[in-house]
Formats: sequence, C-alpha cells, structure tokens
Amino acid sequence: MIKLPSGIDIKDLINDLRIFSWEASETLLYFARLLKESKNKKNFLSNTNIDDPVTSADLKVNEIIINKINKKYRGINWEILSEENVKFTSYNFESSTDWIWVLDPLDGTKDFIQGTSDYAMHLGLNYKKRPYIGVVLIPEKDELWISDGKNTWCENRSGSKITPNLTTKKNLSEMKLVTSKNHGNSVLKDLIKKINFDEVIIMGSIGCKIASIIRGESDIYICLSLPGKSAPKDWDFAAPEAILKGSGGSITTLDNEDLNYGKLNFEQRGVIVASNNKDTHKGLCLEIKKIIKENNLYPI
Repeated sequence: MIKLPSGIDIKDLINDLRIFSWEASETLLYFARLLKESKNKKNFLSNTNIDDPVTSADLKVNEIIINKINKKYRGINWEILSEENVKFTSYNFESSTDWIWVLDPLDGTKDFIQGTSDYAMHLGLNYKKRPYIGVVLIPEKDELWISDGKNTWCENRSGSKITPNLTTKKNLSEMKLVTSKNHGNSVLKDLIKKINFDEVIIMGSIGCKIASIIRGESDIYICLSLPGKSAPKDWDFAAPEAILKGSGGSITTLDNEDLNYGKLNFEQRGVIVASNNKDTHKGLCLEIKKIIKENNLYPI
C-alpha cells in the first residue's frame, strides 16, 4: 500500500484539491466569457506560437494551483511539474523525491480560444513516476473528476456525486472512438478508417476524452504521434490516467506497457491506447497493432 508523505491525510488532501479546483474553475469560466465577448482574441495570448498557444487563463490557473499547494503544504517532500513553468523557464526539472505533482492548468487551449467547452484542468500526483491521485476539472460541464488512488468519482459544484458508467463493449467494431479535434494526423485518420469504429466522436482535451469514456459516452481513445513531430507530454496524461484506472479502465502503450513518466523531455511518444476495461485492454492493443502492421501504417 502506498503511503502519502508524512503529515498528509488523504481525506484532507482531497478536500483541499476540491477547493483549489473550484477556484480554478471560476477563473477559467471568467476568461472563457471574456474570450467569447472579445473581438481580438490575441489580447489573451501570452506567447506567439500558434501551434502551442498559452493564454492569460493558463498562467492565472497555474499561479493559483502552485501557490495553493505551496502555501498549504509547506515543507512536504514533493515537487511540482507544470506545463507552463516548463514553457516559460529554461530550467531542467530534476527531482530527488518520489512524489511529483503534474499540472496542466488548461488542457485544450485551442478549444478554449475557439470557444468550445472541451477544455480541462489536469492535476495529478505521481508516486515513483506513476500516477496515483488525479483531478480532472471540466468547468463548462460543472464536473470535477477525482481519483484518490483507489476509486474514481465525479462531483459538481454543489457536491453531488456521479459514479463511473463505463460500457462493456469488447469489440473494436462496436466501439465509439473519441479522438482529437486539433491534434490529428493523416496516419491516425487512416488507422481509424481501417478499424471502422461504430462511431467517431471529435473532442478537444485529453481530460475531456477520458471523462467521456468514464461516463460511458465513448469506449476508446487512441493517440498517435509521428516521428519528428510534436507529442503529448506527462501533464497531458498523468491526471487522466489516474481517473481512468480508478474507474476500471486502462491506458497504456500499444504494447500494453505502462506509460513512462519523468523522461527528460516529458514526452509520451508512439501509440497510446485508453479503453473502457482493464481486463480486455490487452486484446484491444493486440488487435490495433495487427491492423497497423497489416496495413503498414506506422513504424512499430
């Protein structure tokens, strides 16, 4: 059994994360309203990279979460890895502790700018480079998904809870795939066509996609990054992995191996599969791998 750092009570920690998250939700919804009303969305951008934009909302939520953790938990032997800190500083994140917070203050920034509801905040606590506790906040749906290391549930702002409702579909052809809106590529599109899913749902934010699997609205998510191109990072997957595994699903590489966190570049490359059932997940990976090989779609 994993023990939290000395002095940390899991119930108190989850309650604090709940408070921090709803404050972040207010901030994200506030900026979302400003963006929708603005005629010049560039005023909200904090960088010039149109492929990987950063908004004022990203930075404000980043500040809120980091300050809250540091203030409430002074002296605790853990560290915070944040997407925004990596983007805007030149430091190399090297940790000497087993406990790492992994933060993406705004996953789905392009969707956020475009005015859709498919954006989320991810906050995960990794232990020895594996997700343990996870929080995925989806402000536009009034949903806070929480995994305490054992179980996953969802709360709305009033405190009402929603339990996971994963489907029991086992065959790829019967499944609903949830896939990216802004980060697709031709190889992934070809793979999706070859598999011939029952339905393909387009959605932003990995956190939103994983939540859709847990709700039972979709069944599987496939992420495929091309060699030499951009790839998702630790902060894209840590919290979503925690909530999916806590609900009975699974997320692995195509070889059914755990995702490897804590690499120097933080990248999660290759083919990653998230599905609705940990017991049938290996078989799904094997089937997808066979289709890729038979059609020579991707170097394995």
